[in-house]
Amino acid sequence: MEFDRAVDAKGQSCPMPVLLTAKAAKEMTSGEVMFLEATDAGARSDIPAWAEQTGNELLESSEEGDVLSFYIRKK
Repeated sequence: MEFDRAVDAKGQSCPMPVLLTAKAAKEMTSGEVMFLEATDAGARSDIPAWAEQTGNELLESSEEGDVLSFYIRKK
């Protein structure tokens, strides 16, 4: 999937993956897609919850080993 911005939150503990995601989203324009990678297990539920609360669209999420990947479209 194509994306406009990548956020590397691997190795960051909660709440950093959500904070980094929120910071990147503020710098993006509507319709752009963010690719986020995180290793904190809390991101599995935190990122979808953040997307829902902020009105952004979680397009896809996957898990490979200990790396969680998310594609999020900015509202």
